[in-house]
Amino acid sequence: MMDIAGYMVEVGEQARAAAAVVARSTTAMRNQALLATAEAIDAARGELAMANTKDLDAGRENGLEPAMLDRLELTPARIDTMIEGLRQVAALPDPIGEITDMTYRPSGIQVGKMRVPLGVIGIIYESRPNVTVEAASLCLKSGNATILRGGSEAIHSNQAVAACIARGLAAAGLPEAAVQVVKTTDRAAVGELITMPRYVDVIVPRGGKGLIERISRDARVPVIKHLDGICHVYIDSHADPEKALAIAVNAKTHRYGTCNTMETLLVDQEIAEDILPLLAEAFVAKGVELRGCEATRAILPDVIAATEEDWGEEYLAPILAVRVVDGLDGAITHINRYSSQHTDSIVTENYTRARRFITEVDSSSVMVNASTRFADGFEYGLGAEIGISTDKIHARGPVGLEGLTSQKYVVFGDGHIRN
Repeated sequence: MMDIAGYMVEVGEQARAAAAVVARSTTAMRNQALLATAEAIDAARGELAMANTKDLDAGRENGLEPAMLDRLELTPARIDTMIEGLRQVAALPDPIGEITDMTYRPSGIQVGKMRVPLGVIGIIYESRPNVTVEAASLCLKSGNATILRGGSEAIHSNQAVAACIARGLAAAGLPEAAVQVVKTTDRAAVGELITMPRYVDVIVPRGGKGLIERISRDARVPVIKHLDGICHVYIDSHADPEKALAIAVNAKTHRYGTCNTMETLLVDQEIAEDILPLLAEAFVAKGVELRGCEATRAILPDVIAATEEDWGEEYLAPILAVRVVDGLDGAITHINRYSSQHTDSIVTENYTRARRFITEVDSSSVMVNASTRFADGFEYGLGAEIGISTDKIHARGPVGLEGLTSQKYVVFGDGHIRN
């Protein structure tokens, strides 16, 4: 029987040593590793397919839900996306070593900030083997070592991907321990990983609410996370009706199972009678179940009565809570009470109201006249994301390369001494 604690200490020690090597590596070396990994994945399509088939067969035998099996599958198109993702990350600007905010102080010294890697990043995720490549590429590009712990349902796929990454690292002359995929499916490995501050600098959990709650509760290492995606769209009395309809429908129905999907629609009482029937017609046509407040049901009698629990619910399904609010003040009050501080949007043609909304709504992404579905690292120009953070310290919102770095002060003098 494997000594899990001993194994994880070994993994941690190797990661810490590798992190020092990666941190001082050149941009060219890290890019070479990413591009070589892309080539290795392309050449290993057969191996990846065989490993993935083992996981899919085991998943069916173990009664995995169809949605989980879909996320687990490595189709040729998804392998193509993995390869393209590696190339895109290689093409991104390298944040490491960037010095900003240089100023001369009265003493004559220069003071600035240099961007540096975080060190060792532990990533815990479920189902999707492509996350292995996404996470590894972002950590490597930002000068970090990483320890990846995927779900037991994807163990064969993740190990096959890890072998490709190891080939890419070797081709660039970087240590294989810079990216380690935990080889055991024992859940005790997670408990060890999140309680090793000597070896791990930050944990990024990617998965269901239960997983993230457990990590947040038990970790002795800083965690970059979000628990829920309770996102709102508020349609203001000064909204363009066509824009409002398009944005609301897209925010809810583009994809149901994502954290940036709208879960509650707020409508200004001044326009509710005019716009709610149009919205209801569009949502019903898409098969969305509506749950409304009393004012909503007075206009739309067929809507199910919403409960207090609905305002704080992340459905991840074709269900939408609808509330008529008393103008902008009512919308902001509702959002700041029930939002998970993920993403919230206002639809309005009134500049002053838009400014108030983005100033007073306390979420990691606040939008004007745009669907909440844009809250995504790729759409924000980050190239890719390791996850989305609703925390207020360090990284907030989609976490890309910069979010996987820190800053340190640098001081330049020329024999300066303090008087």
